Amino acid sequence: MGPFKSSVFILVLHLLEGALSNSLIQLNNNGYEGIVIAIDPDVPEDETLIQEIKDMVTQASPYLFEATGKRFYFKNVAILIPEKWKTKPEYMRPKLETYKNADVLVAERNPPGNDDPYTEQMGNCGEKGERIHFTPDFITGKKSQYGPQGRVFVHEWAHLRWGVFNEYNKDQKFYLSNGRNKAIRCSADITGKNVVKKCQGGSCVTKSCKVDKVTGLFEKGCEFLPDREQTEKASIMFSPSVNSVVEFCTEKNHNKEAPNLQNQRCNLRSTWEVISGSEDFKKTTPMTTPPPKPTFSLLQIGQRIVCLVLDKSGSMKSGDRLKRMNQAGKLFLLQTVEQGSWVGMVMFDSAAQVQSELVQINGGAEREALIRKLPTAASGGTSICSGLRSAFTVIRRKYPTDGAEIVLLTDGEDTSISTCFTEVKQSRAIIHTVALGPDAAKELEELSKMTGGLQTYASDQAQNNGLIDAFGALSSGNGIVSQRSIQLESTGVTLQASQWMNGTVIVDSTVGNDTLFLITWTIQPPQILLWDPSGKKQDGFVVDTDTKMAYLPIPGTAKVGIWNYSLQATAQTLTLTVTTRASSATLPPVTVTSKMNKDKGNFPSPMVVYAKVHQGNLPILRASVTALIESAKGKTVTLELLDNGAGADATKDDGIYSRYFTAYDTNGRYSVKVRALGGVNAARRRVTAQQNGAMYIPGWIENGEVKWNPPRPEISKNDLQGKQVCFSRTSSGGSFVASNVPKAPIPDLFPPCQITDLTAKLQGDNHINLTWTAPGDDYDYGRAYKYIIGISTSILDLRDKFNESVQVNTTNLIPKEANSEEVFVFKPESIPFENGTDLFIAVQAVDKVNLMSEISNIARVSLFIPPQTPPETPSPSLPCPEINVNSTIPGIHILKIMWKWLGELQLSVALG
Repeated sequence: MGPFKSSVFILVLHLLEGALSNSLIQLNNNGYEGIVIAIDPDVPEDETLIQEIKDMVTQASPYLFEATGKRFYFKNVAILIPEKWKTKPEYMRPKLETYKNADVLVAERNPPGNDDPYTEQMGNCGEKGERIHFTPDFITGKKSQYGPQGRVFVHEWAHLRWGVFNEYNKDQKFYLSNGRNKAIRCSADITGKNVVKKCQGGSCVTKSCKVDKVTGLFEKGCEFLPDREQTEKASIMFSPSVNSVVEFCTEKNHNKEAPNLQNQRCNLRSTWEVISGSEDFKKTTPMTTPPPKPTFSLLQIGQRIVCLVLDKSGSMKSGDRLKRMNQAGKLFLLQTVEQGSWVGMVMFDSAAQVQSELVQINGGAEREALIRKLPTAASGGTSICSGLRSAFTVIRRKYPTDGAEIVLLTDGEDTSISTCFTEVKQSRAIIHTVALGPDAAKELEELSKMTGGLQTYASDQAQNNGLIDAFGALSSGNGIVSQRSIQLESTGVTLQASQWMNGTVIVDSTVGNDTLFLITWTIQPPQILLWDPSGKKQDGFVVDTDTKMAYLPIPGTAKVGIWNYSLQATAQTLTLTVTTRASSATLPPVTVTSKMNKDKGNFPSPMVVYAKVHQGNLPILRASVTALIESAKGKTVTLELLDNGAGADATKDDGIYSRYFTAYDTNGRYSVKVRALGGVNAARRRVTAQQNGAMYIPGWIENGEVKWNPPRPEISKNDLQGKQVCFSRTSSGGSFVASNVPKAPIPDLFPPCQITDLTAKLQGDNHINLTWTAPGDDYDYGRAYKYIIGISTSILDLRDKFNESVQVNTTNLIPKEANSEEVFVFKPESIPFENGTDLFIAVQAVDKVNLMSEISNIARVSLFIPPQTPPETPSPSLPCPEINVNSTIPGIHILKIMWKWLGELQLSVALG
């Protein structure tokens, strides 16, 4: 189901595997502080890795400083060390630093062999990335083909912090310009040779590249190898491994014609133009003295410490809120919180009361004891600060509050909440906020934002299961992935008398441990029927009539396959939630997690989120992914998310599912919930080189000689790759707040979205075939009214003077529904299209009220007419001779050969 038309906002849903990134990075007096580099828990213990990380950052800092005109350097970095590594006196407990908000992750790849450094970038040009990824082998210098670690870190930092892109192209190494092959590079003054390695039978030779007679491009396998020694200083986003490269490309030396991501995503602007337009650049001036060396803090992950702070004020009586809070709290205590964690509980109204000191979860007894402490009655006022202060006290009786977590749920307003903000900051605890109902304190988002916590919102609509989803999302930010709770299903329905709620839940092979089926109701217990994949009926539900819930833990590992359920009840609301954990400590589970990029948005500026569905580092393709977005009014919109590389989606088939949301109906909080299903079409993608990372240099030219680097390792096609995946997942996407939304009817202020995947190729007799994904009337929903196609022989004129470009006749081009494939073939008129001509094309979409999209990415075609090769004149050939052997003299043979060719020639040879 697509987005609704009555709309005011933009949302792209972002599912980030295992991570809800809330970076702690701050720029203070030219120095970057709060950088978090995390060593993955699965990395084997190796103390030298810590020193190598320090060396990388220390080498990177002066390189960054000079590359940015003495503006930026790395000031301090926290290194997160896995809990299972040996403890040392110099290792401190983390404060707000977690794996979820790490800026750099050092981890092994699954499957191994791919050591490409890369940065997760799911946004547009100039938007911050999510996270840098390195492998231990890269950090320790075993993969020098990418360049020195410090220089590569600066390359990745530019992706992460300033939203620039690569200036090489791993899929296309060359392009035609005025009929000549040119290597894709920046600047164009980087020197080198174009060569190809030909191998056969174990031996290889290097040859000059040949031109393909059909395309005019160099043959497949041709590589541009840079000269080892050269003087060109740009660009870091092409290859920092070139010794002379110490700068970013500027407007003056930027190669605007090169078909790379930087030009495609950033409208032909140089990387330095993008960087100099950033907020970082605007609030700094060049330093006059050299920067200090970076400092490092070593932080070791410890046991999880959580304190529940639960509202029991009088307003919690409304709409079964207290019971719904207890249902969610019970799920958290039964299944979400991990073994070994320390958990406390505080409840508050106008004052606070400690329900439980910190208790370590070692088994079911501790979980049940905590469940019995959940509040049973609601009364009194609301004093959020009282609850928070009591939680700090509970934690400090056993541990420092540094890095401890507080889960704060409230449905009420509290005018004095800001009086404890200073104490909250000083505590260095992480506060997750759950806003229940439309009147919850408006300052909750500020609390979670300042501490790096998760913010969620649950309406009073019980069938949406919002409270349970919010608590279910609170798995550890530092725990091993195999220990985290995973939600397979979360659904609800309001039944009429004696109706059935029927459905299925898929348990796939990557999950199944610690599986729990949980059912809630609003009036009386329903009839519950549950069958495992073999058809065996499951009995033994624990029924709690006070909390109006029933649950069934599945012993051992739940059977893989489709579980069926049927619930029958009188007229009331039922919900079903299924949670589980990974089935193996070594096989990563399929994960779907979600977050918003911002917690606030002012109409009509867009608000964007991105989406990722993965198994380990393998993207899951062709899944069915939907978002359920509920407003403060209780209106829920179901929205299909796409991984098609168009509209809101940055890259096709990368496991990121995205969509614009244009159905806002009011100001206030909105909750986001994501559902992902993998069926017969869903599959893991083979591991390929990442798009946004340092280039693997295939070789060098040294003193005129070709020196090849080892070839990139082949990734084996094992069972993990390209395999069909059937699964079901649901996930809370947190919440966001909309403001300045006009009252209905909401005006049409949204143009079609920009076309970002325009491609062009020659077809037939000088015709050009264009393909792109159709935008909509409002971003990527509906149908645009018309297209404008402009062409030019100057790429800059087309960008800067699109309205003055030659326009193609599009009278017969009727736009299709959004996200359909458009194909249009035309023959250029009014522009001489001759051999060697480079033609640039762009498209603009227009909606029915004449709102126009941004012009598309610029596609190019180069007319290449293969040279006419004259027919070869056959060389005069000798006809077959007549051969006779005379044997008239014993022992002597006369060979007579006679040709008929321009007369007659006779040759006699005496043969002995």
